[in-house]
Amino acid sequence: MEPDFSRYSCQLALPGFSKSSQHALQQAKVLIVGAGGLGCPAAQYLTAAGIGTLGIADFDTVSISNLHRQVLYTPADTGRKKVTIACGRLQEQNPEVTLIPHDIRLTSANVKDLIGQYDIIIDGTDNFETRYLINDACVIAGKPVVYGAIYQFEGQVALWNNINADGTRSPNYRDLFPKVDATQIPDCAVGGVIPTLAGIIGCIQANEVIKYITKTGELLAGKVMVFDALTLQSRIIKIGKVTKTNITALAETTDAPTLSVSEVKKGLADGTLELVDIRTDRERDEIDIGGVHFEADEIDENMEYLTNYKVKVLYCSSGKRSAEAVKLIRQKSPGAKVFSLEGGLQAWFSEKP
Repeated sequence: MEPDFSRYSCQLALPGFSKSSQHALQQAKVLIVGAGGLGCPAAQYLTAAGIGTLGIADFDTVSISNLHRQVLYTPADTGRKKVTIACGRLQEQNPEVTLIPHDIRLTSANVKDLIGQYDIIIDGTDNFETRYLINDACVIAGKPVVYGAIYQFEGQVALWNNINADGTRSPNYRDLFPKVDATQIPDCAVGGVIPTLAGIIGCIQANEVIKYITKTGELLAGKVMVFDALTLQSRIIKIGKVTKTNITALAETTDAPTLSVSEVKKGLADGTLELVDIRTDRERDEIDIGGVHFEADEIDENMEYLTNYKVKVLYCSSGKRSAEAVKLIRQKSPGAKVFSLEGGLQAWFSEKP
């Protein structure tokens, strides 16, 4: 029996977009890694377009500071798992789509199995280690990746590892940025981001997926689109047609050592550890639970203090920045007695006495 395509009538009316294009969308399997500012709009429009299977991978929970740009969530969702909320809401939007929540943190141990289930991957992550992990795993598996990144008023989009007509592959993330440099750009909590930018870049990522699946238009392969939300200007930076990297193995992912709120409070009481606040000056002025204070990009200047005999517990608002900082410190000084406050200040203030 011919499927009912009435809900897709407007896209079927497009020049060059036929019922076979819609069938291709319905047969496609797309994975979005990160159910945040980029993942939310990308997931909404891919669901609306009729993607057959949409997987969403994220292990985080909703927080109030997410809501200005993560438009699938409401204040009532605070503390709940993002993938659960996102898949539930998207299923209501289009019951025809198969939605698969993956409540996991991507690691070198599980990434190959996860991406192996999908045709194309959207990178909606906000940390460098995971971004390189997705890139490298997709290169090894021969999967295309739609990359997106936002910071303050600027966004970037590219399609990595697309197969060329001659069988070669287009450039990937390491062709542009060969090595991880977690101190290069702070996350949105530090530098800020205009919320509409997340919607714009996330939608462009979804657009690239639709173009890739339906074989329409010119893909962002071998180039990066840079968009400025202040001037509404965009430019395309060409980086070549063929990758120059040779990725054959995944780097091992590591977890930052953490201490719970109760462990930290006990350590403060008996004097066995010290707190280190790595948030911005503005954040410190708003909420202050004590400890030494310097910002995340000042770690190198404070390595002597951070690596002395006493245990240090770094903290930020959610635990993300402090975890990345701890990993960086331990890379530079493997014997350093540094930990991240698990859950950050959100956990500190939510823990019952």
